[in-house]
Amino acid sequence: MTQDIYSLADGLVDETATVMPVLATYAGVPGHEHRWNDFTADGARREHGVLEDQLRRVRELPPSDDPEAETARRIVESALEDEVDQYRHEEYLGDLNSLASSFQDLRQTFDLMQRETHEDWWAIADRLLGLPIALHAYGTRLEEGRQRGRAVPARQVREGIRQARNHAGDRSFFLSLPGEFAATGIEDDRLRGRIEGSIEPIRAAYDGFADYLERAYLPDAPEKDAVGEERYVRLARRFLGTSLDPQATYTWGWSEVERLRRRMEETAGLIRPGASLAEALEILQTDPERAAPSQEAFREAMLERQRIALRELDGVHFDVPEPIKTVDVRLTPPGDSLGAYYVGPSEDFSRSGCVWFSLGDKQVVPMFDQVSTAYHEGFPGHHLQNGFQVAGGGRLTRYQKLLVWYPGTGEGWALYAEDFMEELGYLERPDFVMGKLASEMLRAARVVIDIGSHLELPIPEGQPFHPGEPWSFETGVEMLMRYAAQDRPLSEAEMNRYLGWPGQAISYKVGQQVIRDLRADARRRHGEAFDPKAFHARMLDIGSVGIDVLREHMAAF
Repeated sequence: MTQDIYSLADGLVDETATVMPVLATYAGVPGHEHRWNDFTADGARREHGVLEDQLRRVRELPPSDDPEAETARRIVESALEDEVDQYRHEEYLGDLNSLASSFQDLRQTFDLMQRETHEDWWAIADRLLGLPIALHAYGTRLEEGRQRGRAVPARQVREGIRQARNHAGDRSFFLSLPGEFAATGIEDDRLRGRIEGSIEPIRAAYDGFADYLERAYLPDAPEKDAVGEERYVRLARRFLGTSLDPQATYTWGWSEVERLRRRMEETAGLIRPGASLAEALEILQTDPERAAPSQEAFREAMLERQRIALRELDGVHFDVPEPIKTVDVRLTPPGDSLGAYYVGPSEDFSRSGCVWFSLGDKQVVPMFDQVSTAYHEGFPGHHLQNGFQVAGGGRLTRYQKLLVWYPGTGEGWALYAEDFMEELGYLERPDFVMGKLASEMLRAARVVIDIGSHLELPIPEGQPFHPGEPWSFETGVEMLMRYAAQDRPLSEAEMNRYLGWPGQAISYKVGQQVIRDLRADARRRHGEAFDPKAFHARMLDIGSVGIDVLREHMAAF
């Protein structure tokens, strides 16, 4: 019997999970929770070989008369092409940054592991036992990169040192695990001993890794952050699924900065009559009456917002699949990079989707910019789109459901969700509208900072912000603080992110504009018959794919 894309894709998931068990945990594919990837450079080369073979087999499939099967095949093929491209250029040799590298995966993987049963804790114990070995293997990969002149910029290395010292120190996340296990009431002295006995070797391993970065790696790390146009465009394609014109996008980004600045200045007067933008932002950031009094109160408020939105929008604006009518909100352990992120449900939905907030040491939490963030990360943002993809019917391959995600359409949808919640009135106070505008300004600022920094473009003449000057770390931080209402620690964390993860930060705003344009085009075609709910259903039923594929899919709406 001739194999089709659906049966082939099923096997591709299992193959990928076997060679990349950490990715399996992120995707919610069970059976690999006790294992680590081979983080050496040779391990990455073996991953490359597996992916090349998968791509070959997808390309060798015979054509299908079923248009949906052909679309499914193209989605898997294009995703593999974009992934393989990173391996062909040996990007794994520089796999270290402040937020989203294998270094962070080694710690964050534990956030995603179940903690209810005896078997869950044995998997955790096995991973704890293997962590020092995995960290050492990862260090040898970085060392090969260093020896071959592929060391990452010094700014990312210094942040890696800081995070490693944190994992080795008195506030280490790993120190909390014995207490978590004890709280379960599971009686198993051998298991308890295995968990407790793993903690000090892990802390020592992180301390040693920090020493390696500081003494051996950092001296060879370049101070220059910019990657240049050729590499930037190549990396951006992995996040967008379309070719990028960086110069035109840079110009458009500045037009969005100007538009949003005008709206923010108008909204300032609604927060306090006659207030300037700076004065309004100061009120929102410092007024304790507009803040959650504790981190736990903040978490509860964000969770309640999710529950209300799910209850009121289901069946009216979206038909929400039953398995994703639950979403959780949690706080990360101390020491992680500041911000918020979403982790989707497991394949069998035994793990629900979860919004994670990293608040640092802040105890009184300003709320103005967090409400739209909750809708972005949770429902109807990432949780709805990701849940649709995992719960998708027979049209989506298992590979797409679990392993295909493009920030251009994923983050673009989440930003569109913020637009939609404002449109529906769920940002019911000027505070929250300002927060949404500040959030969108952040994404517009990312476009100009990210492209400008990596392509070393000047700030345009005629701008009120440092006209004609080159970008620097401090200039970017200043823009984020002045224009996007970010405090200094978060602005510095954002700049570390952009400089260490080229092309990713622009995907939010670029993708949002693509979806806005697709909706405007559909409205023009359908006129009075335009149905937003049907538009959303069409948008969601293909999942997070590359922008080129999404445009083709929506052209038939």
